Amino acid sequence: MEMQMDFKRRLPIPKEIKEMFPLREDVKELKERRDQEIQKIFRGEDKRLILLIGPCSADREDAVLEYMTRLRSLQDKVKDKIYMIPRVYTNKPRTTGMGYKGMTTQPDPTKGADVLAGLIAIRQLHTKVVEETGFTCADEMLYPANHRYLSDLLAYVAVGARSVENQEHRLTASGVGIPVGMKNPTGGDISVMMNSLIAAQNGHTFIYRNWEVQTSGNPYTHCILRGYVDKFGRSHPNYHYEDILSVADAYAAHPDLKYPSVIIDCNHNNSGKKYMEQIRIAKEVMQSRALSPDIHKLVKGFMIESYLEDGNQPVGGGVYGKSITDACLGWDKTERLVQELADLA
Repeated sequence: MEMQMDFKRRLPIPKEIKEMFPLREDVKELKERRDQEIQKIFRGEDKRLILLIGPCSADREDAVLEYMTRLRSLQDKVKDKIYMIPRVYTNKPRTTGMGYKGMTTQPDPTKGADVLAGLIAIRQLHTKVVEETGFTCADEMLYPANHRYLSDLLAYVAVGARSVENQEHRLTASGVGIPVGMKNPTGGDISVMMNSLIAAQNGHTFIYRNWEVQTSGNPYTHCILRGYVDKFGRSHPNYHYEDILSVADAYAAHPDLKYPSVIIDCNHNNSGKKYMEQIRIAKEVMQSRALSPDIHKLVKGFMIESYLEDGNQPVGGGVYGKSITDACLGWDKTERLVQELADLA
């Protein structure tokens, strides 16, 4: 029986897309400067708090750009305490495989898939964000082979809970040259997350985009705690004081791992997908940092889902700046939370 795949069209390779939409020299210099600043934070040389903040999914260019413009003004107010890496997430994992899969697949969420238009749309969006705000951003590395389409623009990538055990994600993370956050798996097994760090911090030879490639290892690969689900489908948090100390112990058991770091994902199973809980969670972790020098040193920052409007809506809901995937904090609450975190930092 033949494969049940319809090969629709050949897509441009990343090099071709980059040549179609090249970066200005000042953008290249800005990315290099921000990359160095972010590395200093993970090395512990810069004590500012990292804030990976933005919409659950980047669903439309105009709303994302307005959000990023507001975020730029907020960043300027808290720049001595907080270093923002905005979320511009263009690929969305789906638990069942169904639903909106992100701008890369569907540049218009109300229409069908158009991957060629999507690849162009995500490059243009990330480029406009850095040109208009000076932010280089974060995205999720859902499909490792797609990373090269944005590799000259991204400041950070996350490997999701469903992908962290995947060999291709781990090996690709070892060669991307920017910090990679490895989430704990949906079942919560910390050893799986630690094994992903060992894999990604070491060099490998493997097949990538039809090339034999060799990587040198990524010392800035680190943990993201996002909560977990038990065998009955119930959410459980892992951001509490004792949870973070357990990760510190896991790092201590692997002394070869460089720059031990944790980012706390304040949504997902940590919040039980109750987006308002993100405010309380972030403040509790800041209290844990204040109480424990070990936690203060280990926890480098937060991941927060935030957009222009509170909550979420179905695709085609029509509310400008409101998430069509996971529910997000609206702008007013986001602004207050960021300023409070800066006061606590």
